[in-house]
Amino acid sequence: MLAGHLGCVPRYAIAVAISGSLSQRLAGRFGSPAPSHPLPIVARPALGSRRPSGNMQSTQSTVLRGQALSQRRSTARAGRQGPIRATVAGEGPMIVTQKKELRLLTPKYCESIHQTKRRPTRTVEIGPVKVGSEHPIALQTMTTTDTRDVEKTVEQVKRCADAGADIVRITVQGKKEAEACMRIRERLFQDRYDVPLVADIHFQPGVAMMVADAFEKIRINPGNFADGRKTFDVINYDDPKQFEAEREYIREVFSPLVEKCKSLNRAMRIGTNHGSLSARILSYYGDTPRGMVESAFEFADICRDNDYHNFVFSMKASNPLVMVQAYRLLSEEMYTRGWDYPLHLGVTEAGEGEDGRMKSAIGIGALLMDGLGDTIRVSLTEDPEYEIDPCGRLANLGKKAAEEGWGIPAFEEHRDTHLFTRRVGRLVEKAEADTVDYTPLLHRDGSVFSVVYPADLEQPEQLYRKLGAKLVVGMPFKDIATSDTVLMYQVPSSSDAAARRALRRLQEVGVHVMAPAEALAADPLPDAVAVMQLAVAASAHRAGGIKLPEGAGRLAVFIDGTEGEEDIAALKDMGAVLALLKIAPGVSRVHASRRVFEQLQQQQIDIPVIHHITFADGTCRDDLVLQSGSMVGGLMVDGYGDGLVIECATEDADYLRTTAFGLLQGCRMRNTKTEYVSCPSCGRTLFDLQEVTDQIRQRTGHLPGVSIAVMGCIVNGPGEMADADFGYVGGAPGKIDLYVGKEVVRRGIDNDKACDELIDLIKEHGRWQDPPKEEEGEAVPAAAASA
Repeated sequence: MLAGHLGCVPRYAIAVAISGSLSQRLAGRFGSPAPSHPLPIVARPALGSRRPSGNMQSTQSTVLRGQALSQRRSTARAGRQGPIRATVAGEGPMIVTQKKELRLLTPKYCESIHQTKRRPTRTVEIGPVKVGSEHPIALQTMTTTDTRDVEKTVEQVKRCADAGADIVRITVQGKKEAEACMRIRERLFQDRYDVPLVADIHFQPGVAMMVADAFEKIRINPGNFADGRKTFDVINYDDPKQFEAEREYIREVFSPLVEKCKSLNRAMRIGTNHGSLSARILSYYGDTPRGMVESAFEFADICRDNDYHNFVFSMKASNPLVMVQAYRLLSEEMYTRGWDYPLHLGVTEAGEGEDGRMKSAIGIGALLMDGLGDTIRVSLTEDPEYEIDPCGRLANLGKKAAEEGWGIPAFEEHRDTHLFTRRVGRLVEKAEADTVDYTPLLHRDGSVFSVVYPADLEQPEQLYRKLGAKLVVGMPFKDIATSDTVLMYQVPSSSDAAARRALRRLQEVGVHVMAPAEALAADPLPDAVAVMQLAVAASAHRAGGIKLPEGAGRLAVFIDGTEGEEDIAALKDMGAVLALLKIAPGVSRVHASRRVFEQLQQQQIDIPVIHHITFADGTCRDDLVLQSGSMVGGLMVDGYGDGLVIECATEDADYLRTTAFGLLQGCRMRNTKTEYVSCPSCGRTLFDLQEVTDQIRQRTGHLPGVSIAVMGCIVNGPGEMADADFGYVGGAPGKIDLYVGKEVVRRGIDNDKACDELIDLIKEHGRWQDPPKEEEGEAVPAAAASA
């Protein structure tokens, strides 16, 4: 399992020795517990080697091999002593367990770490659409109709194509659906729609063979194409030959489809899902990005052995951090092997609305900024044609970054793309001379700042609500999603008693006020935090010391990403409590920010860093969400940043605040609302997913820290629910199964009773709390709100 988290650079070149505490920390971040005893790794053929093709065994032989595989698993399960750990020895990085130090060679996973350049790939032909680095990023979506309903499916495909979809995927779960696909393709051609169609295949190799006659592309899931339904059984592979023998069984099942796709010039996607890794992969590699990559490579090796190369890869997960790590590891391995297959990007089960768009932006946008990705899908619990707009916006952002060469001069970087660790800045401490408590200035799990303008103070109660505060008799109190600090470029005049009183009430409950030092020097504001440009502060520091304006109790600095090492080094003993990373206009935010964090790391400076992203007046909300997720979330997936402020003078402060909190939650930092893992629906869905998701959200949306998975069917359900506390899954038409974690606890519940039973289940496990009253609520002490 650990090898999967670390990424093994390059190709198994890693020596691992791990302490229990670090192992637990990794397991908590990425999924299942670590395996426990050593296992040799199966050797792989060298790049370019080919196994003799030989003659295909008979269908009867293949069936017998499948039965033998099941028997071996049963025997292994019956006699297992416990889970296993993959341990690999050889050249490469090293972990020192006592000091928990990590030395890693910087992996090459993209063309440039300091400039956006598209990763060069071969061209894959999907009917009339070409996918690869020499072509525009292709936009995809997936139908939600019953595939057997030819008329409805054809009409939905047309709506998707009219909305701008380059490729449309359709679920094909059985022979009846495969037969319907023939008529769907024919009808679309008759209506002059040549949009390529992709068959989504799970569990059914025979169905894939059928539909390859009709559709331009086949998506196969390595987790269940040959291994069957999802289980979490742990299999002991004491003899590596057993694992290799099972790989040969996969070859027998998969090779006929490869040969057919090659003969018909069909394309293929080898699409790994974090939630549907097979029991054999989970047992061998753990629930890890490494397991995802190796699962895909087993199938890619078979394609290559048959000289078939018209395929793309995908590494989807509902957790953007896992998704980004898996794609980076996949790309790194392809650089090592000399492979150039295109990438299909997506965050699976992202959900609906702004939350779904934010999660997708964090994962997809982070990769696009590194030049990775050739076709994308934004998976939303909405009608499929509505996925195309955010999909296109992200594609255009990636296109703009690559064509304009967003970046900065080359620098040396030691970012670890294999092991997620969050850089945590030191929190504010109390000082003996303080007249107020400055510790609520930052939140330990990630801070949200809000920009406030003098005009906002004219209606204090409205401002308090927009900052997320509760009101008790008109007085503000911090709540779970209240802005931690406000930033003002201009402070109200000392003669404006009402405005000053409004700010004082915020300060008294722990919402601090930051303002430029020059504004505070001109008209002091008691107990404010003075902000200076780093260059100015560093110059004053070197000249003998920084003098704070009258009344200011702390210092903060603006960093614009162009500073030299000398100015960054001055932060070590300057006394600043935080830095606002507000990248200068015309400078690449992602790359300049990485350089700043690299410099801080080299200087061993632990100042908290708050990302400050500014948008032009009138920027639409979709762009606010998608660009914030891509360019700030794309840094937080590497653990870079202690919070953020989103600034747009023409946008509602409440919307900007909730968007910022949504970004922190999407990056798995600070939970302020219920987390939903919600699939986008497809022809397999056994209930009205949009309606049910909305119903569940309305009744459970007030449970911060609780994660609920709403899944239309069983394909990815149990695996993705390993990352959720509770699961609501379609088990049969009109019936729902409820899960706690990845264990089903109630089966066959009628649709109309399932939501009530889900709430009962949450109550049984002590995770329920009554919804807050819509009127003024109880006060929350500042210390508790900032804990």
